[in-house]
Amino acid sequence: MKKSAVFFLLLVAVSILGVVMSMGNGPVQSAKYDSGDVSWILAATALVLLMTPGLAYFYGGMIDSKNVISTMLQSFIAMGVVSVIWIVLGFSLSFGDSLGGIIGNPTSFFMFQHVLDAKAWPSAPTIPLVLFAFFQLKFAIIAPALISGTFAERVRFKSYLIFLVLFSLLIYCPLAHWTWHPSGFLYKMGVIDFAGGSVVHISAGFAALAASIFLRDRNTVKPKLSPANIPYVLLGTGLLWFGWFGFNAGSAMSAGMLAATAFATTNTASAAAGLSWVLFDSVKGKKPSALGFCIGAVVGLVAITPAAGFVSIPSSLLIGTVAGFSSNVVAHWSTTRTSLEDTLDVFPCHGVGGLVGIIMTGLLASMAVNAGNTTGNGLIFGEFHLISVQLIGAAVTILYTFVGSFLILKITDFFSPMKVSEAEKDVGNDFSQHGEKIDSNITILETELN
Repeated sequence: MKKSAVFFLLLVAVSILGVVMSMGNGPVQSAKYDSGDVSWILAATALVLLMTPGLAYFYGGMIDSKNVISTMLQSFIAMGVVSVIWIVLGFSLSFGDSLGGIIGNPTSFFMFQHVLDAKAWPSAPTIPLVLFAFFQLKFAIIAPALISGTFAERVRFKSYLIFLVLFSLLIYCPLAHWTWHPSGFLYKMGVIDFAGGSVVHISAGFAALAASIFLRDRNTVKPKLSPANIPYVLLGTGLLWFGWFGFNAGSAMSAGMLAATAFATTNTASAAAGLSWVLFDSVKGKKPSALGFCIGAVVGLVAITPAAGFVSIPSSLLIGTVAGFSSNVVAHWSTTRTSLEDTLDVFPCHGVGGLVGIIMTGLLASMAVNAGNTTGNGLIFGEFHLISVQLIGAAVTILYTFVGSFLILKITDFFSPMKVSEAEKDVGNDFSQHGEKIDSNITILETELN
């Protein structure tokens, strides 16, 4: 029996198990929720999901024409794979009853048991738990999808799927538990991450760094990036910027002043980082480019993510400016001074951008903006505790993600070789992995893959 048939039957079996286990469960009829908050988080959840197709266009436009479909599919397939994982185990591992502050009990919400009839999540008391769970799902989807920018052109689709599953369960879920569960050890330490600067972006960025090291080939010259479609990049940036308002403002978990503040800081930081990237390019003698502004704008969105609900609007201007400059410098260094082959600069944009955001949260956070921040004010206000725990939290996240991702890559490669062959690379992943091509006028012979 083919492996695909086995996986299909497994999916059917899991689905039937879920139906059986859900019999007799239903929503809590007596629960009191705020209709305004429910409406806003429903909208925010949809906005966050839109970010993943936006990412597909953002990455797809940057790659060459023979790898556009495969690159975009790596984002879209994450919506399917991670959604199923989240229902079966992911939500339990992330937000289930804590086992020593390290991981959630996998039986707490196995197959989404008790999600409809359980009490609301402590930080989101005015919305149903099922809505909180699906809002968090959208974060879990985009985190591994971000890493696909490093895999573009070079990785077999089957191997990517294995990595996707393992990263979601072994890297993302523990990080979410540590940082956002009230019993998570980083949460109890006082680490603050409003919407995923460490959980989503540092994890994706340093996983990308691990992949860049694992996949590099010192014996070949790094190919020059030849974007297939800059308008795709512009469209993807617009969708990401639009969806990011749900990502950050939705993390307030209510429709109030905190959401409005996060909305404002998100837009400001993105604008500042986009301009910072273009202006720094100009200082280096480069022409201002659409690609440069788009990358910079996304870096600003990344950097403000951990800080969005903790800093003032002027502070977000500074965060965006610093992040745009820092990521630009690291991207240039990585491309010209190292043998790393991070195809779409995932590490400089998300790893460095997320790290800048986490550190600057420790510098600029103000309890006047968010009284729910019980750790304290940032270093600029003369308090040292917050910056110290932010640095510890960042170090833990980086170490765990980098080492864990490298091991996952080794395991994946053992069961399913990661790299495409030279013949497959010449033809392009669109045809070699999926039997599709973006231009119907391109003729590809099967013998080219032999």
